[in-house]
Parts: sequence; C-alpha cells; structure tokens
Amino acid sequence: MVMSSTKSAVLVIGVGSIGARHVECFQKTGDVRVSICEIDDAQRERVRNQFAIERVYADVNAALAEPHDAVVIATPAQWHIPIAQQAAEAGLHLLIEKPLSVSTRGVPQLVNTIARQRLVAAVAYVYRAHPALAAMKAALDAGRFGRPLQLVVVSGQDFARYRPAYQSSYYRDHATGGGAIQDALTHLLNAGEWLVGPIDRLVADAEHQQLNGVLVEDTVHVLARHAEVLASYALNQHQSPNETTITVACEEATVRFDYHQRHFLWMNRGEDVWHGESAAAWDRNELFVAQARSFLQAITARTAPLCRLEEAAQTLNANLAALASARGGGWQVVGN
Repeated sequence: MVMSSTKSAVLVIGVGSIGARHVECFQKTGDVRVSICEIDDAQRERVRNQFAIERVYADVNAALAEPHDAVVIATPAQWHIPIAQQAAEAGLHLLIEKPLSVSTRGVPQLVNTIARQRLVAAVAYVYRAHPALAAMKAALDAGRFGRPLQLVVVSGQDFARYRPAYQSSYYRDHATGGGAIQDALTHLLNAGEWLVGPIDRLVADAEHQQLNGVLVEDTVHVLARHAEVLASYALNQHQSPNETTITVACEEATVRFDYHQRHFLWMNRGEDVWHGESAAAWDRNELFVAQARSFLQAITARTAPLCRLEEAAQTLNANLAALASARGGGWQVVGN
C-alpha cells in the first residue's frame, strides 16, 4: 500500500504491555494515526481510553480489511508469522515484535512475499535504537579498534519487579515465546550479531532458578562462535541490580557498552584508563520512539530499518539452537 501524504495509518495488533508501549511511542512521533486490534475486551478498552484511539478492532481479519499503511505485530510470538503473512499479502509494511517467531515455519514464505510486494519489514530489537550501542557499532565497523577477538555479554535484572504480570503472560511457556532465552537473551544475541557478525555455533546451559509461578528458564549461559570471534553470554532474571554490559576485546583496544549508564567506553592497549562517550539522559520509551521513527523513515525514504527481517531470522535460529542445546543437545550449528 502506498503511504499517503498525510499522517500514516499504523495498526497495532496486540496491545498487552509491549503493544501498548508501541501505541504510545508511535503516537509520540507525531506522524501517525494509530488504530488497535485486541481480542481481550477489557484490555482493548483500557488502551482505547488511555490513548484516545478512534479505530479499534476485536478481529484481525476485520482490522486488516480496513485501509492502513503499516502494521505493528505485538501478539504472542507463535502468531507473528501467520499475521505478518496476512498483512504482507494485504500490502502493509511490517514491524514485528521480537522474537520473530518460535519456529522457522513460514519464514521463507514471508520473506518472499515481502520481496514480491516491495515492503519494508523490520523486527523490534530495540537495543539497536540505543545511541551508545550505535556509536560503538559505528566505531567497530570503521576498524577504529582493530579486529574484534572476543565478545563478553553480562545481563541481569529483578524481572518480577519490572514485569509483575509475567506469570499470566506469554512468558510462562516456550510455545508463546516465553523463558529467558526467547524473552531477554534474544536481545543480547541480536546485539552481539549486529556488532561482530552472525553466530555460527553455540552451546547453552539454562535452568529455572528462582522466578515463582513458572517453570521456564530464568538463568542462561551461552558460549558461541561468531566466525573467528569467541563469545560468552550470561543472563539471569532474578538478581537485584538491573544491568547490561557488552564488551568487545579487539586487537588495539577493549570497548564496552553499558545499557543503563548509557556509556560507550574504550580502553586502548597499554593504558589503564577508560575513555568514553555518554548518550543524553532518556527514559525507556525514548528508544521505542526512536525505533518507531526509524521504521517510518524506512517506509517513506526507503532507508534500511534498524533490524531487517533476515537479521531477525538469523537470531531466531540462534534462539532455537540455544533452546535445543539447553535441553541436552550439546553444541549446535546455527542455521541461516
């Protein structure tokens, strides 16, 4: 569908916590008219009233039959690909929440439809909207610190504090995109692949250690190979500090991204002092607003989206490999 010269019409399908955030943040761009589709009557009315939404739908087919320019798919992950395929056939540009899916079923067909329809398709790996991580990515790509040799990712938070409804959400079941690997680690795997290239193979250990009311893993360790770069990922969803760091040891310097402190740091070989750049203060919504603006720009100016569908499909393969390894499968080759 051709974008109109007035405000773009964006349909958000699924307005739970993340879908409601997309509604708010697309509205904050000032460039769209947002409509929503949600099967839960109470949640649909809450979001309609909170954000003064005029067009609301309880049925996906009815919503997609109406004129829109783009769709944000924020349902549980098992529905991402079927809904995206239907929307792509209708000629709508796509922003799909992470993870792309819980299996690779339907992904090649969706890729073909997007190409045939000449659509923009992005996946919401919002770390890529973080200005400090983007600065680190640009420096690595420019060869400023020499060849990357090792990647070390450490992340943790008190998940129950930040997401108190997790027990009754998609999180409780792998089949709906739940568990630490598909919910949180996937952001880090995608960020690591963005920085140093795709994961070729990995081995994972995961366990349910503490989160009450669920049986899925809340603690994960992964060793991975990104071609010649050795990597380790450690994540839990029960520690008190809310922190995430991504460190890349390169030939000429070590570089580090600190999500919550908004730092991009580096220490040159032979020195003992960190140098750094800090992004301006922001709240979490600002990353989602930036992601929304990038998606709208990709549609109107045909620029590259922050995370292309093909990149998210690679991370989906890494997710699935980590799950298979954690179930006792040992080292896994990550398919493309």
